Amino acid sequence: MSFQQTVTKPVALDGIGLHSGRPARVVVSPAGTNNGIVFRVAGHQGVIPAVVSSVVDSHYATTLGVNGTRVQTVEHLMAAAAGLGLDNLDVRVEGSEIPAADGSAQPFVSLLRSAGRSTLAARRQQPIVIERPLRVGTDARWLQIVPCDVFRISYTLDSPHPVVGTQAVSCEPTERVFVEELAAARTYGFLKDVGNLRRNGLAQGGSLDNAVVVGKRSVLNELRYRDEFVRHKILDLIGDLALLGRPVLGHVIARNAGHALNFELVTAIECAHGRERSAACSVRELIPRPASLRAVPGVAAL
Repeated sequence: MSFQQTVTKPVALDGIGLHSGRPARVVVSPAGTNNGIVFRVAGHQGVIPAVVSSVVDSHYATTLGVNGTRVQTVEHLMAAAAGLGLDNLDVRVEGSEIPAADGSAQPFVSLLRSAGRSTLAARRQQPIVIERPLRVGTDARWLQIVPCDVFRISYTLDSPHPVVGTQAVSCEPTERVFVEELAAARTYGFLKDVGNLRRNGLAQGGSLDNAVVVGKRSVLNELRYRDEFVRHKILDLIGDLALLGRPVLGHVIARNAGHALNFELVTAIECAHGRERSAACSVRELIPRPASLRAVPGVAAL
């Protein structure tokens, strides 16, 4: 088993919040062994641990909170930390939201890499080994995780919009794969939905600089990958799974999910495999995984 990792020095990133539209700043600093990732909001006492029990909202973004203090849109920073194998971080937030940056996890990967990496004198926590299939969702939108000897994600995005269509990717998100194939995929939205989102207090800071905007027949800004939409879905899923606080050995198979379903899955995993198992976990067991979903390295279209 490898040893726990943190950053070597504090680093900062400034920007605006995607949903709040307000100035936002994060300062990421080293943290000690078994600290995990914690958020501190300027002007508030206490810390917000990046764990499943801290999730207070998973509508359009993942929001963490404790005792009324909240920090919104943590998923891209969490994905970058997970993708780089960082276990312990102290994150100070000025504002109510993590900066949107360019709408992907790439700026956070660059930020964390610029901070250096330090190995701590404690072993990483044992991974969660998925022993039986778990499923959340409906027939049209769902997530399931099945036993596998590696961490793997197979994701299908099926949209009626002609620009998106059906996109599918299967990968083992190792550090190399995450950095080279997933981190730069940006969040996206449909131009027709912008007015309604803003009337509901969302996407106040959204722009062509921090999101892929999909018009009636084309995207309004250039795609980084042909299948950038599904790659971003995988990125978000990795960030939300990081709330489990330790690695997972299992194959996640997804169709048309989002943050709310991601939260349902991490809750199901926590219930089934957490240190204190909960009888309240209500998930559906599946038949064994099909042989056609065997693990292969790298990112591949299905």
